[in-house]
Amino acid sequence: MSKPVKLAIIGAGARGRGYATYAKAFPEKLQIAAVADPNEYRRNQMAEMYNIPQEMRFVSYEDFVKAPKVCDAVAICTQDNLHEAPAIACAKAGYHILLEKPMAPTAEACRNIVAAVKEAGVMMAVCHVLRYTSYTAVIKKLIEDGEIGEIMTIQHLEPLGYWHHAHSYVRGNWRNEAESSPMLLAKSCHDVDWLRGIMGKKCTAVHSFGTLRHFKASEKPAGAADRCTDCPVAVESKCPYSAIKVYFRDRYCKGHKVWPVNVLTPEVTDETLTDALKNGPYGRCVYNCDNDVVDNQVVNMIFEDGSTAQMTMTGFNFHSGRITRIFGSLGEIITDSEMVTIRHFLDNSERTIDSNVANDGGILTGHGGGDMGLMENFVKAVANNDPSLILTGIDETLESHLMVFAAEESRRTKTVCDIK
Repeated sequence: MSKPVKLAIIGAGARGRGYATYAKAFPEKLQIAAVADPNEYRRNQMAEMYNIPQEMRFVSYEDFVKAPKVCDAVAICTQDNLHEAPAIACAKAGYHILLEKPMAPTAEACRNIVAAVKEAGVMMAVCHVLRYTSYTAVIKKLIEDGEIGEIMTIQHLEPLGYWHHAHSYVRGNWRNEAESSPMLLAKSCHDVDWLRGIMGKKCTAVHSFGTLRHFKASEKPAGAADRCTDCPVAVESKCPYSAIKVYFRDRYCKGHKVWPVNVLTPEVTDETLTDALKNGPYGRCVYNCDNDVVDNQVVNMIFEDGSTAQMTMTGFNFHSGRITRIFGSLGEIITDSEMVTIRHFLDNSERTIDSNVANDGGILTGHGGGDMGLMENFVKAVANNDPSLILTGIDETLESHLMVFAAEESRRTKTVCDIK
């Protein structure tokens, strides 16, 4: 690249900060030129980290798009239900767009974004990071080389993790559909998109079941309080979802001050973390929150050639990589998101490929290297005006979102739903 791509961050929360760190690792490729966030602390924290001048610090996306065009692209990392308006405004202003998943919480809003992007002639990449992982690249190559023949069916597990579910989907920002989006859309839309990408063909119908099985008042242990700091069950270490356990004992006391701990308080100390647990949303009992999203869901899919896929999302497991089995006419592929094993029917042979990316907790290794791959491809696409480097084109991204909306309709109506 002759000069770095200039990127504005709209929404300087955890994901916005994460994607921006690509500029720290590769300043010759990417420069963070502007930031927009109504939260003064987050806005100035990012600005100071990337030497963003005062005039390029905006309170809102509206102020940003009114200003003269100062960069090549934007990364929109606002809450799920706040994607549509900034995406459309930035497209009309001529910016290429990196849009955090999901695209938007309704099919209509997704279609509106796609229409605006097409009309403006800009590029857009939705952050379906699973498509950019190293293990996905290995699997795609094996399938393209015909090692397992034609895909017959796929079995896919999204094991969210007991503490992660409690953090994000019971106490956190994605706990309530009205404030964010359904669980399947918020967390697993890129799993559905990944299955669509591996299949390489259109899905025609879906069927789904999902419930809020555990994190509700009826499951609250006897004697439990409304806040973990006041709760004898939590204090006595008898609750695996205790905020004291999740944030203090399992993390802060072991020197861990980044996500998810820094979501509770931007400056993590004994005092600030204690105050957050006593007074903030993350100190609430998991059986005493305003959450209404599911904590388990299954989705069955059928594709245009008769092949099928089944996905399970659960919040009741130790956090681990996704586990997938791909069954073909000539063999099968099994992966835990790192190791990929191929078995052939003809000669009963088996071999394993290690696609592991060592995880240091940063952007370069997050999601099995998917965050790095996404940023690498998006920055290169903008620098070279080459949309082919974006692995999730807007039409296929819209299609996979419509699969999710159909699955949600199926879950609510207990019917099989066609993809429309």
